[in-house]
Amino acid sequence: MNKYYYWVLVMGLSALMGCSSSVNKSTDILQMRLGGEPSVLNPILSTDVPSSEVGGLIFDGLFHVNSDLQLEANLITTYNVSEDHLVYTFSLKPDVKWHDGHPFTSEDVVFTFNKILDPSTNTVRRSNYIINQKPILFEATGPLEVTVSLPQPFSPFLLHMGMGILPKHLLEGVDINTATFNRQPVGLGPFKFHSWHSSQFVRLKRNEDYHRGEVRVAEIIQKIIPDQNTALVSLERGEIDRAGIPAKDVPRYRDQPELDIYEYYDLVYTYLGFNLKHPIFSNTQIRQAIAYALDRQIMIDSVLKGMGQEAHLPSSPLLWSYPEDDRIKKYAYNPEKSRAILAQEGFVLNAKTGMLEKEGVPFKFTIITNKGNKDREKICQLIQQFLKEVGIHVDIQLMEWSAFLKVVNAYKDPKEYDAVVLGWSLGLDPDLYAIWHSSQYPRGFNFIGYQNPQVDRLIEQGRQALQQSTRREIYAQAYQAITQDAGYVFLYIPQSIVGMNKRVKGLSKPGPAGLMNRIEEIYLVE
Repeated sequence: MNKYYYWVLVMGLSALMGCSSSVNKSTDILQMRLGGEPSVLNPILSTDVPSSEVGGLIFDGLFHVNSDLQLEANLITTYNVSEDHLVYTFSLKPDVKWHDGHPFTSEDVVFTFNKILDPSTNTVRRSNYIINQKPILFEATGPLEVTVSLPQPFSPFLLHMGMGILPKHLLEGVDINTATFNRQPVGLGPFKFHSWHSSQFVRLKRNEDYHRGEVRVAEIIQKIIPDQNTALVSLERGEIDRAGIPAKDVPRYRDQPELDIYEYYDLVYTYLGFNLKHPIFSNTQIRQAIAYALDRQIMIDSVLKGMGQEAHLPSSPLLWSYPEDDRIKKYAYNPEKSRAILAQEGFVLNAKTGMLEKEGVPFKFTIITNKGNKDREKICQLIQQFLKEVGIHVDIQLMEWSAFLKVVNAYKDPKEYDAVVLGWSLGLDPDLYAIWHSSQYPRGFNFIGYQNPQVDRLIEQGRQALQQSTRREIYAQAYQAITQDAGYVFLYIPQSIVGMNKRVKGLSKPGPAGLMNRIEEIYLVE
């Protein structure tokens, strides 16, 4: 089960032609774009979109999210839950084989989750299997039976059982952080790993023994194309079959006879995040002042051409937990209020430079984002312009994806950046632990260093509550506190716009689960 985050490197067209033109026309080979180089092909270690997009085709979990955003059984036949919601028993599918032919058993499941819980494993997912400092216990109670004991009820538990399972017979006794497996993986999914040519492509081949049935496409080639414009050229030429379309280019691509255009809202949002360990951004009032200085609607109109909506909190209107009340602080565009707050915080305007200063020190900072993402680059430029109007100087640093990840994921306190423009993909469950709980800094997704004891308590309560109505109220309170603190300035929720070559058939319905939710059902026509 994939989880998307949005987070690249300008490459010449010649470097993209790692496969011949005859491959491009094959009805056996599906070609897709990767927005950057994968970091690692191991589901418990990966933190980036390219790694997840490749790994999601190679690995399978016990559950799968279908096109209706419902959990369905995948590697299991049945499961039972005790009345106190503390013991789960899973019956695994029989006769499932790893890509190397080795049988899949309960030992693989237990091995995978114990590896995540192992403190020596460099994973950001450990918190998904620890409840109030107590680990979930996994036990193989039969060759095809796994019993899981929870220290207390845990609402998101089944969703987290969608984690890709690892082969014990290949990784036992190996340092999983440095294993060659991480570049040459073996999984249970619909496609087998074939080869990885850095900066060019990853090639996968059909799993002839896939447990869900026949896989119709013989191969998938995922071309590494960080630059959006280069990807669009490749889509037009038929060198890739699918690519995201920037909103400004939608009218042009609607007229392309060989393409179908799909538009839908996904479970994503884009934000400006502050390094809260930075001396300036440790001040809540200053963060709020910046929030008031940004016109989200202009961002949506100019960058997304109106194909999006304002974001105000870490959730989506598509989710049951989204609050429909007035408790959420929304920071409507108000540059005068921004200036007033900054003045109250001791900043004065230097008449010569037009910039704010405090005790002779100019108010300036740098925003980092991933190179090649044109929408984010434009958003950074708009933020730069808006903040200049209130007297703040902003520099923009565009970073290659691998370098960017090293900065935000560094196990450092403090981390070495000022602010970041990024996006998050949301899971089906509103659990905020991985991104907003204070324990997830610096070795987790809470890389801004957000700390609020009230939010920590609410997050922990939200994980334990079982009634949806109770959880909805808990998360409404958490959203209220998070937006008040303004660790992020939530910017917008973009519409996903996908261009697909008409030769690609068997697609799932458009929506957050993706057009290729059942990749084994995809087929190609002349």
